[in-house]
Amino acid sequence: LTVNMSLYFTVMRLTKPTLFTNLPATCEDRDLPGDLFGQLMRQDPSTIKGAETLMLGEMLTLPQNFGNIFLGETFSSYISVHNDSSQVVKDILVKADLQTSSQRLNLSASNSAVAELKPECCIDDVIHHEVKEIGTHILVCAVSYTTQQGEKLYFRKFFKFQVLKPLDVKTKFYNAETDEVFLEAQIQNITTSPMFMEKVSLEPSMMYNVTELNTVTQVDKGESTFGKMSYLQPMDTRQYLYCLKPKPEYAEKAGIIKGVTVIGKLDIVWKTNLGERGRLQTSQLQRMAPGYGDIRLSLDLIPDTVNLEEPFDIICKITNCSERTMDLVLEMCNTSSIHWCGISGRQLGKLSPGAFLSLPLTVLSSVQGLQSISGLRLTDTFLKRTYEYDDIAQVCVVCPFTSNEC
Repeated sequence: LTVNMSLYFTVMRLTKPTLFTNLPATCEDRDLPGDLFGQLMRQDPSTIKGAETLMLGEMLTLPQNFGNIFLGETFSSYISVHNDSSQVVKDILVKADLQTSSQRLNLSASNSAVAELKPECCIDDVIHHEVKEIGTHILVCAVSYTTQQGEKLYFRKFFKFQVLKPLDVKTKFYNAETDEVFLEAQIQNITTSPMFMEKVSLEPSMMYNVTELNTVTQVDKGESTFGKMSYLQPMDTRQYLYCLKPKPEYAEKAGIIKGVTVIGKLDIVWKTNLGERGRLQTSQLQRMAPGYGDIRLSLDLIPDTVNLEEPFDIICKITNCSERTMDLVLEMCNTSSIHWCGISGRQLGKLSPGAFLSLPLTVLSSVQGLQSISGLRLTDTFLKRTYEYDDIAQVCVVCPFTSNEC
């Protein structure tokens, strides 16, 4: 509150009330107080009838202090200028600015002056601002006016408050053998009250398509892995998983997805006390794309399970990731368990920069269990350089007969 000659200045933060809580006191009937505590709780108007021992009541409590303001929430304040004198004042201009560590924002609904303010009348204004920075904020409220004697007066008041961080967000990237990228987002509630997580989504960059992996399909209906009531208690952590796959027009160009690539950003929406809404968007998430060297060899097709000593087909994709043309020769080297079927040392021809070719191959395994596909060698005849590819993928080898026959 500020008093300055003719005008009385009031600034109050607008927040939702809270549910009133009480501390029930109970005892057994054989104890000395008997049913005295029970009678007092039943007579207490703040308790729920029939459930007096619950801490939660039916009444609301108005805010008793300024409270905490968290990043992503909307800061609202009520500003009132009251003419406490017996004289009419003129040309009243009320201005509200919010000073942050990086900028100064004008929050006033109107920047025009009020012609006059009669005694016992007031000028009211409600300001709103979505908080987008953490740290110290200063609300600067200024009032200028002219008295009946023509004297111009000016005064202002500063209200300092801290904006806290509501969530701790950590991300991890996992690169699959294909071009798919898996993003794990760990979100922790670091406030002192529970949150209802309304939405946690990933907005991908223009290079990727995203699939959310946070639902379980049951009877043609997707249900959240966190249940129907998506509450996050204080200091609890929840993990969200997303699968990103490059769009076809980018996946075909080997030179594009190299080095640091932008994945996208997380959009988080939550609600707290009595539905107060908050929203955060992370900065653009980046990951370091794995390096494939001059030549990348990947598998477009491979079965999950194959029979022992029976040939099976795979399709390899060979991509030239260098900036020069290559003339490739394929050699297939058998291992103790993997045997290649076909001609080793055959010419694959020239492969220009950024181009790829699909190569069907036939393999058989002589050992049961989980076996690694290994033994491929690619030689660039221009530079006489050989590239070795082992542990390309795994396949489960089973015996099609009974255990005695195998």
